[in-house]
Amino acid sequence: MTESEVMVATGQDAAEPGLTAPASGQRRIRRENVERILKAAELVFAEAGCAGATMTEIADRAGLPKANLHYYFRTKEDLYRAVLDNVLRMWLAPVRSIQPEADPATALAEYVVAKMRLSRTRPNASKVFANEVLHGGGQIQDFLARDLRQLLDQKAEVLDGWIAKGLMAPVDSRHFFFMIWAVTQHYADFDLQIRMVLGRKKLSRQEYERITAEVVRMVLRAAGLNAAADLMDLAGRTG
Repeated sequence: MTESEVMVATGQDAAEPGLTAPASGQRRIRRENVERILKAAELVFAEAGCAGATMTEIADRAGLPKANLHYYFRTKEDLYRAVLDNVLRMWLAPVRSIQPEADPATALAEYVVAKMRLSRTRPNASKVFANEVLHGGGQIQDFLARDLRQLLDQKAEVLDGWIAKGLMAPVDSRHFFFMIWAVTQHYADFDLQIRMVLGRKKLSRQEYERITAEVVRMVLRAAGLNAAADLMDLAGRTG
């Protein structure tokens, strides 16, 4: 399923002029059903992978008849691709705020906070992506080689520009992003390991805020930037 198809399925396309109330209601129901399906599928695919997941289990988790799933997504593979598209759009959004005119410390802190928030609120999304990569990335190789590479090149240029102006310490910009991804997504992909080592059944929101603040400090320190009080206050509000 293409991004445009997902947008239509979830009701993200622009409303047509003169849309009647019944049509609007149908669009709302469609959007709500697709959101329920994608959320349930994200959980099942995270637990079982695409090969091990079944449409029956996804329908049960979504609380919808199996026929509803096939109405919106013809096959399990279509649904899996839609989940991946959803995850990738969600993950790409925060990095777009890293712009040349931004303050480096603020922009990087905001990016880390956004990534940590996603790890806390949408851990299964990260696990679906990680599982796909570990199994060869057949569904996302084009995205990784083209879209993600292009975006990373653009954002690396921003960091290189800051470095050239003396606004942050010299780093390998691409590997700096890899480091941020590795640290922030670790809290989603390896949450079991973290909880077992820390002796927790679940990380509370307050603990996540403290952890986020520490990750922000480490990232800014690596970039030779000061972790100002207002940035630590930002890190303490993970949303």
